[in-house]
Amino acid sequence: MSDIRLIKPYLSYDEVEADFCDIFESGMFTRGKHVDAFRQEIIAYTGAKHAFLTTSATTALWMCMKLLGIKEGDEVIVSDFSWPATANVVEDLGARPVFADVSLETFNMLPEDLEKKISPRTKAVIFVDALGNPAGLSKIKEICERHGLPLVEDAACAIGSSEFGRRCGSIADITCFSFHPRKLINTGEGGAILTDRDDWAKWLEIKLGAGVSGIKGPGADFVDFGYNFRLPEMAALMGRKQLAKLESIVDERNEIRDIYVAALEPYGYCVQASSSDVRHNIQSLVFRVPSGSDRNVMISKLKAVGIETTIGTYALGSTTYYQKKYAQGPANSAQLFKTTLTLPCYRGVDVDRVVESIKKIAL
Repeated sequence: MSDIRLIKPYLSYDEVEADFCDIFESGMFTRGKHVDAFRQEIIAYTGAKHAFLTTSATTALWMCMKLLGIKEGDEVIVSDFSWPATANVVEDLGARPVFADVSLETFNMLPEDLEKKISPRTKAVIFVDALGNPAGLSKIKEICERHGLPLVEDAACAIGSSEFGRRCGSIADITCFSFHPRKLINTGEGGAILTDRDDWAKWLEIKLGAGVSGIKGPGADFVDFGYNFRLPEMAALMGRKQLAKLESIVDERNEIRDIYVAALEPYGYCVQASSSDVRHNIQSLVFRVPSGSDRNVMISKLKAVGIETTIGTYALGSTTYYQKKYAQGPANSAQLFKTTLTLPCYRGVDVDRVVESIKKIAL
């Protein structure tokens, strides 16, 4: 195992031990006070009107597609530079994911490419805050509003980020977060759906409550069929502890980013860009490697000296499944897939050692 990990959790067992004991003594492992409190704290933090907890960002995105009535024959335009779940939830419902290319600087959906790919079959747009960066989200929202299309924000990486002073979760029509271990809020697995629309919130309340309307318990009325994508009580507790210190986590990660940038930019490494209007949580610290460098060789050599790194993320339209089926892999995202490198970023990471190791490999 690498002695410099890619990320470490911003949570210790000591922070949750006493509350874990209380949960065990109460026997309330689901639908307890921490689940309710976590929902309300997410609402307060983001400024969204409604929040619902789920088992993952994937189930959250899938529920959004169901909510929007996405079906066979429909098209949903998605950012091409993302984890495959962004497209998979569209594909699963028989609709076609249409891949919009991304900026080589921000890694986010290009407005001009979105405009080109809107068709009469387009039913929604999924914007991805690539690696936590919401740059350009508001511009994409303007385009969606002009075309009458709902905007889904795949903010799996972006809790703690904002654009023009508005936090992710309160900008798009509906937003999905992830609480996977690679994220800044880590509940093991988990996710959330946020929206301001009361009608959508009512639908989600029923569907995520197994179809129950109103008071739950013995004799409850099931007015629809629904699902069990509930976040457990202990996971919600973990989320609460990290949400309470999220602002300081984001500040710290930006400070580490600045140290890396100062050290690596003179050697041709280009960090993911945002803008002065964006607060980026730096969920992943990602650079484009210098021209002529072999990113995969770098990952392998860094691993050999005990430093864990990885790729940025995937060019979805260029993956085997989607390339064979639709043959529409955009150019920029394919380039980013081959040239982006994620570096360790967390409190106490030995930045000097990482940087010096990278320089030696480049020699």
